[in-house]
Amino acid sequence: MRQDSADRFLTIAVADTNGLLRGQKVAASELPGILASGMGMSPAQLALDPTDVFLSMPGVTDGTGDFHDSALTVDTASRRSIPWEVPSDQGLYLAEFSGDAQAFCPRSVLRRVLDRAAAMDCFPKLGYELEFTLFNETAETLQAKQYDQLRTATAHASHDLLVYQAAQSEFYNGVADFCEPLGIQLAKMHEEIGGGFMEACIAANTAMAAADQAVLLKNFLRVFAMRRGQTISFMPRWSEQADSQSSHIHLSLLDGKGKPWFWDAEAEHQMSRRFRHFIAGVQRYLPEFMLVFAPTVNSWRRFAEGTFAPPAFTWGIENRTTCLRVVGHSPSSIRVENRLPCADANHYLTAAASIAAGLAGIEQQLEPSAATVGNGYLPDARYGPPLHKNMPAAIAALRESACAKDWLGERFVETFSATREAQCKSFAGKSLIDERRRFFELG
Repeated sequence: MRQDSADRFLTIAVADTNGLLRGQKVAASELPGILASGMGMSPAQLALDPTDVFLSMPGVTDGTGDFHDSALTVDTASRRSIPWEVPSDQGLYLAEFSGDAQAFCPRSVLRRVLDRAAAMDCFPKLGYELEFTLFNETAETLQAKQYDQLRTATAHASHDLLVYQAAQSEFYNGVADFCEPLGIQLAKMHEEIGGGFMEACIAANTAMAAADQAVLLKNFLRVFAMRRGQTISFMPRWSEQADSQSSHIHLSLLDGKGKPWFWDAEAEHQMSRRFRHFIAGVQRYLPEFMLVFAPTVNSWRRFAEGTFAPPAFTWGIENRTTCLRVVGHSPSSIRVENRLPCADANHYLTAAASIAAGLAGIEQQLEPSAATVGNGYLPDARYGPPLHKNMPAAIAALRESACAKDWLGERFVETFSATREAQCKSFAGKSLIDERRRFFELG
């Protein structure tokens, strides 16, 4: 445990199913007791939509729920500092639910998958890409405009345009500054396709460390923008005229001695047999896990034609038109980029589902489809299962998935699918403006 004698207050935080950090400031003198016995918080937090609408979760918020507390277990190695706080109040610890809520706590779900991987002498390494749009809007102007006619921070599509990057240097510098005390290892930032559209990338790291950093970055980017009188949105499709927003994962596997599982210098494209099995597993099981990667009603607007969202569970070598893109030309760089996750997905859960699907493929020695060569958006180039057509189909697929129940847990499948079904039903017949009211600032 790391505790500074100058600590006055500490923040204990847990990620909800939307990836939002929820927690409390506690007196530093309370920390020893919290570490010994945990800190009480209701698992009902995991049934909330971003703007605190309770969704139906069996045994938690339905007619049988009593809104009891479960104890949060603090990860003592996770301590970092919250920017902008006074020094005595900067300490931040990440936590997970224990007890009955552990089964559907996102960080705990990832931990269980990683423990199972470690039993196979497998240690995943991840990097994340976070796409978002910066707006010259505040909570007050959004309300006044009824979430319509919104102003992006830049006016035009500007992929990698240095004019806009230089003009917004204070924003970029500020992001780099706040990442340091939060222990976030930024690898890259740049302008993306569309007005105000940006991307920030987390450097490759061990799976839990990378997922922690991605969750922290997503939350504190919002805070940083708010403090500047701006707003960041992670909605996958905030406008039908805007390009879609994603959060791609770059994934590789190492053994306990650090040897890459995916590299074989003698194999075609240097892809080892295990790598082919992994690709096959992701192809086979991502359709069952798709709800994890597209978890909101707005996520499903992303998969329209004309965006860079994948149309099917395809794979290819250095091919950005496929769902799974094999990247890298050395033992240390070879990896797969999972391009399915939407910008509003929970980073712990997308990591858990990606790793689980691939390792199931290795266990079962599955073989992938033919690699897509050329434009994977063309119907005759889609060598892989098609995406689900809508959110109800993805909910049904997760509920019926033996693989998801095996790897992510039956209770997780039950609770997550129930909350998404409740959200889906509540938005029936509603508009994109209604989705903005729920998800624009915090989704």
